[in-house]
Amino acid sequence: MIIMSVDLGKVRTGLAMCDKSGFLASPVGVITERNPEVLADKIAEKAKELKAERIILGLPKNMDGSEGDSAKNARSFGELLKQKTGLELIMQDERGTTMTAHRYLNETNTRGKKRKAVVDSVAAVIILQDYLDSERSRL
Repeated sequence: MIIMSVDLGKVRTGLAMCDKSGFLASPVGVITERNPEVLADKIAEKAKELKAERIILGLPKNMDGSEGDSAKNARSFGELLKQKTGLELIMQDERGTTMTAHRYLNETNTRGKKRKAVVDSVAAVIILQDYLDSERSRL
């Protein structure tokens, strides 16, 4: 099953996907958009282009597991995205993914504008890879 993941941001939203084998997540890119309706349309277009069959949306929980305003916004956006795509949408805990993405980028010495351009897609890769790994461990 082709799965696409979304790391929702206030300005930049990262995208990643896996192929039908569901083994490895890869970055797809970043969409720079603040308007939720327009962003959902752009993501839906990309999902159609990639022939995605499911979407994993990062759920930004607080470190104690509670849900604040960011999580509420993500859930609301998830409903909008579900309507726009008609695809199954799964919310995936994304605690620590952006920090992990920054750590990976530090290890590869990615700095400046290039770092800003890729950190969100790297976070989307981490969200999707976490989901894929958790699904494999259930089997």
